Amino acid sequence: MLAFISRRIGYSLLILLGVTFITYLLLFMLPADPARQIAGRSATPEVVAGIRMQLGLDLPFYQQYANYLGNLVQGDLGRSYIQRSPVTELIGARLRPSLELMAAGIGFELLIGISLGVIAALRRDSWADKALMALSFIGVSAPQFIAAMLFLYFFAVQLDWFPMGGYGGFKHLLLPALTLGILGSGWYSRMVRSSMIEVLHQDFIRTARAKGLSRVRVVLRHVLPNAIVPVIPMIGIDIGIFMGGLVVVESVFGWPGIGQLTWQAIQQVDIPVIVGVTTVSAVAIVLGNLVADLVIPWVDPRIDIKKH
Repeated sequence: MLAFISRRIGYSLLILLGVTFITYLLLFMLPADPARQIAGRSATPEVVAGIRMQLGLDLPFYQQYANYLGNLVQGDLGRSYIQRSPVTELIGARLRPSLELMAAGIGFELLIGISLGVIAALRRDSWADKALMALSFIGVSAPQFIAAMLFLYFFAVQLDWFPMGGYGGFKHLLLPALTLGILGSGWYSRMVRSSMIEVLHQDFIRTARAKGLSRVRVVLRHVLPNAIVPVIPMIGIDIGIFMGGLVVVESVFGWPGIGQLTWQAIQQVDIPVIVGVTTVSAVAIVLGNLVADLVIPWVDPRIDIKKH
């Protein structure tokens, strides 16, 4: 186990290094000038040059990136060009809303997706199966902006069941989380359906049925625990994606999470914030996948982590 964790940590560090390098390189190549953005349109070239020198933007790429890595090792993500605050503080202030939305969104994805996948697998090739898979396809294909606006219009404006947006209690959280759950559940339902159909044809399932076990018990005790294994890595990926910020959903519902911070940083060409959010997202994906790899052998003891 220790050797496995050590290998995964080593791979993860290489992945994080690659992510930060590519992100920094792409932002360095942008034609936008953060110094001009800070100074304003009426600033003289001398003022802009002074700001560029003060921020270290006049240095070559390799030196800027080396400085960033040196600060990153110390837990310093830099300072926002626009807000003049440490990036760690800006992200930290948005962390709780993002975590709440992430937990609720993934919870709805699993609840809806697994339920639909189980029903579709047990009713394979029936009208229910075809209808549920069609709904899943619509869910994964629907643009987030359109879906979020429709949910907001019907449930908040027409039915007045939820607030129009903002951050607050359970009612404020439920609609954006439900939007994410409905849109993302299609991936889980299709995966669970395929996995369950495969497990249902295994010999040990036929043996369990031959012993006289009820269908419900066979599904809950034997089929579902084995069919759920491919879903676990998807949860790890979702954790990273959600922690990277759900720009569209947070913008529509006015949710003050990391996604809203990211959108503001992109508009203002606030490079330290953009790179900081990307780094946090990459760390979340790596940790999510590591936890998933540790959970899978616990769920299915037949899997040997030494082979991974």
